[in-house]
Amino acid sequence: VFPEMTLAAWKNFLQITMKRILQQRRLSLYNGAHGYEEELIKKKLQQFSGGSINLSKEDNGIAILTLNNPKLMNAFTGTMMLELQERVTELENWKDGKGLIIHGAGNTFCSGSDLNVVKQISNSQDGMNMCMFMQNTLTRLMRLPLFSVALVQGKAFGGGAELTTACDFRLMTPGSEIRFVHKHMGLVPGWGGGARLVRIVGSGAALRLLGGAARVDPERALSLGLSEHTLPSSDETRALGEARAWLSQYTDGPATVIRAVKKVVTAGRELPLEAALRTEKDIFGTVWGGPVNLQALVRRPKHK
Repeated sequence: VFPEMTLAAWKNFLQITMKRILQQRRLSLYNGAHGYEEELIKKKLQQFSGGSINLSKEDNGIAILTLNNPKLMNAFTGTMMLELQERVTELENWKDGKGLIIHGAGNTFCSGSDLNVVKQISNSQDGMNMCMFMQNTLTRLMRLPLFSVALVQGKAFGGGAELTTACDFRLMTPGSEIRFVHKHMGLVPGWGGGARLVRIVGSGAALRLLGGAARVDPERALSLGLSEHTLPSSDETRALGEARAWLSQYTDGPATVIRAVKKVVTAGRELPLEAALRTEKDIFGTVWGGPVNLQALVRRPKHK
């Protein structure tokens, strides 16, 4: 009997280990096997300081992430790239979260990378490492079990435009614009914005936006399906209030259910059908017969 018990325990241990490895792989797109040297690029980025990424988590389960470098239109310095990774880790560990709004300080969104950083890490290996670092962070941001919104005021250019595509939704204010200016810089998107843009607007529209470095105003963004809604106000405080109100239609309710909805959709988007179905089954198992489900059955709202 004893060897059989040991075998069962060993199989169980292997299953748990494999699951953990898969979870870790899901968190990170790149590792040493891809020639990615995370510690090296972190040391380099640390040298280019300025600005900050601020995070406030509210009791209602909504977090506000602020890109704060207004003198450079909230361009990402090296330390801001590092801080974004830290804030995403913080959000991954926030079990009560339901929604996230990303916006920029000073009535504008983000003008991409700080050119000082770009000039200093212009060799190919550094550029590739920075690219992998930001792709890892933005992929983790996209996979958060939160309903995420990019609140676009002023300009979202280059890397700023790419950041908007890592959110579930984009809301724009009057007079704002999203622009993939990479072509004018002799570049293509490198933070995953190209791949995500195709999934949002389709390949034809993505070719036009990237190939033409086209300026996308709120009206065009709506017609392309790049934006969900144009908010009435371009004032920073008022627009944030309006974004909160818009998001609340999806985040009102228990965190367990809201987070489960996002997880199911993430699985459906990223996994082959069979794996997505199995994941959906597992997530369903966490809410079926749970307190929220049981309370709803008592009220029986479905047949009213």
